[in-house]
Formats: sequence, C-alpha cells, structure tokens
Amino acid sequence: MTLPLADALKGRLIVSCQAPPGDPMRQTDTLVRMARAAEAGGAAAVRVNEPEVVAATVAAVDVPVIGLWKDGDTGVYITPTVRHALALVEAGAAVVAADATARPRPDGSTFAELVEAVHAAGALVMADVSTFDEGREAAARGADLVGTTLSGYVPGTPRQTAPDLALVADLAAAIPVPVIAEGRIATPEQAAEALTAGALSVVVGTAITAPTALTRTFVAGLTP
Repeated sequence: MTLPLADALKGRLIVSCQAPPGDPMRQTDTLVRMARAAEAGGAAAVRVNEPEVVAATVAAVDVPVIGLWKDGDTGVYITPTVRHALALVEAGAAVVAADATARPRPDGSTFAELVEAVHAAGALVMADVSTFDEGREAAARGADLVGTTLSGYVPGTPRQTAPDLALVADLAAAIPVPVIAEGRIATPEQAAEALTAGALSVVVGTAITAPTALTRTFVAGLTP
C-alpha cells in the first residue's frame, strides 16, 4: 500500500455512500451529493458502488474513492470478476474493493488474479473478508488493505449485531497490511473501539447514509 494513502486514512473515517436497489436514494446525483456531504463532514475517503457513480464521485470530491461493483446479491457479488474490477479502475477508483472470501468466483478466476490486474492498471485493492483465514490469505495474495466487511454476512459465519472487533484485532496483529474495520459500526464509540483494536481506519455506512433503514429502526422502536 502506498504510504500517502495510509497516512491519509490513518485514524480516520471512511463513509460508505451507497443505496440498495429500489431505495429512493439510489440516484447517481444523490449519491454524489452524499459523498460531498461526507467529505465536508471530515471523511478521509468514500466507498462507492458501480462505475457510473464512481466516475461522478471522483469528479466531485477531493478525497480518495474506494470503488466496488455489486452484481447480484448472492455468492461472490462484490466486484466478482476482473472485468468488474478494471471497470472501476477506469472510472477513477483509487482503491478497488472486492470479495476475498473462500467462495468460488462466478467466472472461475481467483482473487490473486484480480489483485494482479488491478495493480497492473495502477490502483490498489481492498479485500472484503469474513474470517481470519480469509484475511490472512488475502494479504498473502497481495491485497493492500483488508476489511472486515463481510464478517457475519457469509453463510457459515456467526451472525452478529455488533462490530467484529475480535476479527479486527486478530488480523491487525497477524498480517502485514492495514486492516479496515467495517460492518455494523453504528456509533462514534464503536468506531473509536475499532481503532483501539488495531484498525487503520473505519468504514461507516448505514448509520450515516441510509435514511430509509434508519427511519425503519425508529418506526420499529415506536411500534407496540
């Protein structure tokens, strides 16, 4: 990982500016405004889905853009192929986030091949993992960052309601690349705990950029 980016992210917040299919916020202009608002609030970087939104965001903000491309909603769907990854680099992503779990990729490629292609194109790779072994393997295969993004979301891994700080700590102590804490971080206190556990930086999405989900939480809390 390049030192300037590590320095830019160290101890700081990355905001995930995404919206699920069917959500009223899922418009390129809206998501770009979300990213601009995150930058204005002090975010060190933003995490953005799909090449079109990545390109528009890169043109609108000065902070690094971590790009991903969700294709489908089962199996390996976060930047599942080299083709998806290179489209994100072409759109201007400084970092490409990709599923690095032990599951098969839809085109039969490997995570290592994706890393090699992205590096050759001039960008960095953030490995989204669900377990310690996956994180260690991703680092060995050349990932520049390892994120705990998929902990609790992959079949066969324990479901959790809180951030997986144990995974953050274990990875931070064992691998030579920076660890990014991501997943179910809902409060500033939890974000600070993730840094204490050894994370270089913290990604927060729903708690900042998901008004539909947040509204449902309040509605549920008021329902007898």
